[in-house]
Amino acid sequence: MAQISSEDEAQLQSMLRQLLLSVKEKITGAPSLECAEEILLHLEETDENFHNYEFVKYLRQHIYDTLGTMIEEEMEKCTSDQNPGEGTGYDTLVQHVTKVTQESKEYKEMMLSLKNVMTAVVESLINKFEEHQTRTKEVQKKTIKEKCFNYCTDNYSDSDSSFNQSYKFSQGKLQLILEQLDPGQPKEVRLEAMLALCSAPPSDVLNCENWTTLCEKLTVSLADPDPAFNDRILKFYAQTFTLSPLHITKEIYTSLARHLELYFLSGENHIPTLLTGVDVTHPNVIRLLKKVRLLNEYQKEVPSFWIRHPEKYMEEIVESTLSLLSIKHDQSLLVSQKILDPIYFLALLDVKAVWFKKWMHAYYSRTVVLQLLEKKYKSLITTSVQQCVQYFESCENMKSDENLLRTKHCGNKQKTFYSGQELQYIYFVHSLCLLGRLLIYAQGRKLFPVKMKNINDSVSLTDLLVLFTRLIYYSPSCPKMTLPEHAEDYSPASLVTEVLRILCDQKESAIECLYKSQVIDAFLEPIHNLMKETEAAANCSETALIHVADILARIASVEEGLFLLLYGENMNSSKDENPTGAHLIAQFSKKLLDEDISVFSGSEMLPMVKGAFISVCRQMYSTCEGLQVLIPYNLHYSIAKAWKKTSLLSERIPTPVEGSDSISSISQESQNIMAWEENLLDDLLNFAATPRGLLLLQKTGAINDCVTFMFNLYAKKQVSRHEKFGYGVMVTQMASTAAGAVALRNSGFINALVTELWSMLECGRDDVRVTYPRSTPVDPIDQSCQKSFLALVNLLSYPAVYELIGNQDIPNKSEYSLREVPTCIIDIIDRLIILNSEAKIRSLFNYEQSHIFGLRLLNVLCCDLDTLLLLESQYQVSAMLLNAQEENILEISGGHRDFIIDGLSVERNHVLVRILLIGGPLERILPPRALQKGNDPYPWPMFSSYPLPDCYLSEVTKRIDPKQESDIGKLLLHCKISEKQAEWIENCRIQFCQTMRTKPNIINGVVLAELFEKFVLHITENPSDCYFPTVDYKATDADVKNESLSSVQQIGIKMTVRYGKFLNLLKDGAENDLTLVLKHSERFLKQQQTSIKSPLRCLQGRYPGHDWFVSSLFLIMLGDQEKTLKVLQKFSRLLTSAFLWLPRLHISKYLPSDISESGIHPIYFCGAHYIEMLLKTEVPLVFSAFHMSGFTPSQICQQWITQCFWNYLDWIEICHYIAICVFLGPDYQIYICISILKHLQHDILKHTQSQDLQLFLKEEALHGFRVSDYFEYMENLEQNYRPLLLQDMKRIRLQST
Repeated sequence: MAQISSEDEAQLQSMLRQLLLSVKEKITGAPSLECAEEILLHLEETDENFHNYEFVKYLRQHIYDTLGTMIEEEMEKCTSDQNPGEGTGYDTLVQHVTKVTQESKEYKEMMLSLKNVMTAVVESLINKFEEHQTRTKEVQKKTIKEKCFNYCTDNYSDSDSSFNQSYKFSQGKLQLILEQLDPGQPKEVRLEAMLALCSAPPSDVLNCENWTTLCEKLTVSLADPDPAFNDRILKFYAQTFTLSPLHITKEIYTSLARHLELYFLSGENHIPTLLTGVDVTHPNVIRLLKKVRLLNEYQKEVPSFWIRHPEKYMEEIVESTLSLLSIKHDQSLLVSQKILDPIYFLALLDVKAVWFKKWMHAYYSRTVVLQLLEKKYKSLITTSVQQCVQYFESCENMKSDENLLRTKHCGNKQKTFYSGQELQYIYFVHSLCLLGRLLIYAQGRKLFPVKMKNINDSVSLTDLLVLFTRLIYYSPSCPKMTLPEHAEDYSPASLVTEVLRILCDQKESAIECLYKSQVIDAFLEPIHNLMKETEAAANCSETALIHVADILARIASVEEGLFLLLYGENMNSSKDENPTGAHLIAQFSKKLLDEDISVFSGSEMLPMVKGAFISVCRQMYSTCEGLQVLIPYNLHYSIAKAWKKTSLLSERIPTPVEGSDSISSISQESQNIMAWEENLLDDLLNFAATPRGLLLLQKTGAINDCVTFMFNLYAKKQVSRHEKFGYGVMVTQMASTAAGAVALRNSGFINALVTELWSMLECGRDDVRVTYPRSTPVDPIDQSCQKSFLALVNLLSYPAVYELIGNQDIPNKSEYSLREVPTCIIDIIDRLIILNSEAKIRSLFNYEQSHIFGLRLLNVLCCDLDTLLLLESQYQVSAMLLNAQEENILEISGGHRDFIIDGLSVERNHVLVRILLIGGPLERILPPRALQKGNDPYPWPMFSSYPLPDCYLSEVTKRIDPKQESDIGKLLLHCKISEKQAEWIENCRIQFCQTMRTKPNIINGVVLAELFEKFVLHITENPSDCYFPTVDYKATDADVKNESLSSVQQIGIKMTVRYGKFLNLLKDGAENDLTLVLKHSERFLKQQQTSIKSPLRCLQGRYPGHDWFVSSLFLIMLGDQEKTLKVLQKFSRLLTSAFLWLPRLHISKYLPSDISESGIHPIYFCGAHYIEMLLKTEVPLVFSAFHMSGFTPSQICQQWITQCFWNYLDWIEICHYIAICVFLGPDYQIYICISILKHLQHDILKHTQSQDLQLFLKEEALHGFRVSDYFEYMENLEQNYRPLLLQDMKRIRLQST
C-alpha cells in the first residue's frame, strides 16, 4: 500500500482536510502546539461526530481488511482452548487478543505501510499550504506600503510545521505603533498600525513595557467611527481574550466595559430610543452590538477559569460589568423617548441571561456578585423588578396584543428590526431570568425587599413571587397549534414556569419563596374564577392552567408544600369556611372530570388540563394525610367514571382502511385516547399507595385493570414518572389484602415473579447458551435471588396466602421434568419447600441451594401464625421437617445415632423450633442458622420427634414472678366500686395509668384478670360507652358441643394450650375449655354476620384464621371458661372490640356492605392507615426507610395486631398491650405500633441499608421493647391525635369510608 495512485492520494487528502476543518476551532484555540496535539489524540472522547468522519471510516475499514481475519481466528482459538470449568471474562479476552495482534507481523507491516502513505499525503498538503501562503504574502506586499516593513519583518521559518511561525517584535516597534495609533494620525497610518499589532505574537505584545499605555490607546481608539479600524481593534481584543492569561484579559475586558460605559454616558452618540427601535443593519448599531457581543462571550467563558487566579481579577471584571449595566438615562423622559440603556443590548444578545447564570453557579464568584449587588449596584435588581412589574401592567392593560411573541420569536425569518415593544419584552425576559437565578440562593433572597420609585411600598420576596405567578395566566402567549416547537420557550408563562420549577427543586428556596399562602392563593386565583364563572375566567388559557398545575404538583410532592396545600398556614382543613388549596384543587378537578366547566367545552386541550390537575390531586391522595382531606370529594369514583367512558371510546375507534385519507387522523385520535386511558388508570392505581386508598380503589371495580396496567409496565421494565422507588410499596399494599392478591394473580404478576425466580435459582424456560458456568453461591440465598426472595416475602401476607393456596393440595407428582417451571405459589411450595419425594429432589439442578431457599421462605411464612397454622393443617409441614431430620441421621458404631450437620439440617432445626415453640424474645431461644468456629461448630441439639429439647425454653420465664401482695391490694382497693359508675371508670383508668408508669409488672395474672373483668362489665353498663348493640345469646355448652371448628382453629388451640402451660397459666383440661370458648365465640359472632356473594375465598363462611384475641383472653382469665365467655360477650359491645378482636367484624352486618364485600378489615383501612400517617410525622426516617425498601408499615403492623403480638412480645407485654387498648381506648393500638417502630428506628435504618428490612421485621422478636417504657410517649400521642383517630374509628359502622 506504500505506492498509491494519484486518485487515492487526492481522496485521502480530501478526507484529511475534512477532518482538520471540523476540528479547526479546537486546534486554533489551543494555547500551544502540545495542547493541539493533545486535542487531536483525545478527539474520540471529545467529538461526538468522530466516527462519522470519512477519514476515520477509511482507517477502520483498512484495519478490518488487513487484520480482521486474524482477530476472528484468535478469538475462536481462545474460546475453544478454554476449559469448561473456567470462566474467562470479556475484558480479559479482549486484552489477550489485542496483545497478540499488536505483536503480529501483519500489524507491523500495516503500520509501516500506513505511515508511508500518510507521510506522503501530509507532505503534499503542506506543500499546497506553503504555496498558498506564498501567494497570499505576495498580494499583501503589493497592497501594504513599504513603511510597514521597516518595523515589522516577517521571518518565516523553514520548518515543515505551520505552527512554528514567529516574529521579532522589539520595544521600539511597539513604541512606533503607539505613536501611529494616536488619533491625530491619518486613517491609513492607524489602520496599518493595527494590522501590524494583529500580526504580532500576543506574547510579545503583552510582555512589552508599554502594554498599559497601549491598552489606554486602544480604549480611546474604540470610539473611532471607521468600521474597518474598529473591527481591527475588536479582532485584537478577541485574540487577546483567546490566547492571554486572566490578568491580561481582565484589563482588556475592563477597558472595553469602560469604553461602553463612556459611550452610553456621552450625549454625543446617537443611541436608539424605545420610540425608534433598533435596526441591527445600521452601521452604528452593528459596531455597538459587536462590542457588546465580545463582552458577553467573554462573560460566559471566564467563569471556567477565573477560580485559578487571584480574587481581585474576578472582582474587577464583575464590578466593571455591573457598573456598565447599572447605567440609567434620564428617567424623567417619557417611556417612548427613553434612550436605550446598555442592558437592552446585552439582553438582545443574551436573552436568558446565561452570563449571570454562569456567574452565580460557583460559590467563589457568586459571593462577590451578591456582595457588589448589595453594596453598590442594588439598582440593577430594582430595575429588573421594575421591568417585570411594567410588563405585567402592560399585559393587564393590553390583553388584545397577541402578536408580540409571534413577531419576536414565532417566525422563522431572521429579524433585522426590533420595535420598542419587542425590546421591552426582551429586557423583561432577561430580567425574569436574572431574578429567577438570584432567588435560588439564600444571599440573593436577602436582597429583598427592594424599594421602587413609582410604588409606595417596597416589593418583598412574596410580592415578586405573586407577580411571577400572575404572569403565567395574565400574559399573552403564541397562538395555539401555529408555533414552532422552540417558540413556547420564550412565552412568559413558559419562562416563569421554568423559573418556578427550579425554585421547587431547591428545598430552601421553595420554602422561602413558594410555600406562602399569598403565593398559593395567586396560583389558585384562575381556578377560583373558573369555579365561579366570573368574567376573568374567559381570559385564562388551558396552557396557563397546565403550567399552574405543574408547579402545584411539584409543591404537593414535598412535605412542607403538601402541608400548606392541605391545611394552609392557619392549620385549617375545613372545606366549608376558607377552603385550603387542596379542597379547591379537588373541587376543580372533579368539575373537570365531570366536564362541568363551560369555558372549556369542546377544547382539544381539555384532557391535558384534566391530567395536569389530577396529577396534583394524585400527589396528595397518594399520602395518608392527603387522602384524609380529599376523601369527601370521591375522586376515585370520578376518575373511574372517566376511565370507563374513555375505555368505551377506545373500543369504538374504527379500524383504519388502507389507502384511506383518514388513517393518520384516526391513528392520532386512537393514540390520544389510549394515552388518556393509561393516564387515568395510573391515577387510579396511585390510590393503592395507602391502606385506605386501596379500599377506595377496590370499590371502583377497577383494581384488576389497574394491576394489569402496572404489570404491563413492570414487564416492560418501565415505571410511572411519579414513582421514585418503583411500584414496590403498591404491590406490598395490595398483597396485604385478599382482593389485591387476587388481582396480582390474575394480572400475571405472580406468574412472572415465580418464573423469574426459577430462572435465577434453577433454569429458565428456554435453552440459553451458557458461555461459562455460574459461580457457586456462598450465601444461603444468593445475591441473584435476593430481589425475588424479598418480592415473595412482600407478597405472602396471610390474606394473600389464604387466597392463593387456601384449600388447595400440592401436586406431589410422581415425576417432574427438568424443564418444568413453576408458575404459582403452590408450585413453589411443592418444588422448594415440601421435598418429600425423590422425584422432587431429582428435578432440581441445585438441590441444596434451592431447598435452603425454600426453607428460608418457609421460615418467614411461619412467622405469621395464621400462615403457619394453614400450612400445618394443609401440608403438615412440621411432620415433613421432622421426617427429613430423621432421614439425616447417621448410624455410628455401638448403636449410637447422630445427626449429619449440614446446611439443610441446620435450617430445618431452626424452622422446627420456630414452628413448635411459642414465645417472646425472653421466652424462647431460636438456634442460629450458621455454624460456629471451633471444635463444636453446632452445639445446639437437633431432634426428629417430640418433645423439644429443654435448651430452647428460656429459664427466665418458666415461672411467673411471686405476687406482690401489697401492691396488688392497693391497686384493687383503689378500683372499688363507687356510687357513680362514670366516676369509678375514670378512677380505674387513673390508677391503671399510674401503675403502668411506676410498677407495670403487677398488671399480670390474677390482677389483670380481675381488673379486666370488672372494667368491662361496668363500662358496658353505660350505653354511651357502648358502640355495638346488645346481642341476645343463649346457647349452652350442649348446643355447641357437636359443632366443629376449622382445622386451623384446632391446631391453634393446641398451640395456645402449650404456651399457656409453659407460662403456668393453664391446667389439664384447658384444651376442651378453650375449644368450647371458641365454638361459643364463633356461634355468637355468626348471629351478627350477613351473607355475602363474593369470589374471595376469605369471605366464604367462617373467619379464615385463628382467633388469637380469644386465645389471649382465655390465658388472661387463667383458663376460666365461664369468665372468658362472660367478658367476651360484654366486650363485644365496645368499639375496642372492632380493632382488637378481628373475627368480630368478619362479614359483619354492622359494616357497610361495600366494606364487608371488600374483605378488608378496619384494622387495615383505618388502623394501619393511621399508623402510616402518624409514622410519617413522628418518625419520618423510619417512614422513608419503609418506602425505599418497597415494604409497608401497614403489612407488618397488621400481622402483629392479628396475632396479638404472639412470638413478638413476651406474655406480660402482650397483657399490657391488650389492657391499655381496653382501658384507654382503641387508638392506643396505633400508638403502641408507632412506639415499637420508634424503638426499632436504629435497626430499621441499618436493615434498610443491608436490604433485608422485611426479613428483620418478620423474623425478629421485638427485643428490648416494653410497653411501660413508652407509656408517657403514647399519652403525648393521645393528646395530639385522639380527636381525629377516635372520630374516624367510630365511622366504620356508620358510613362507608
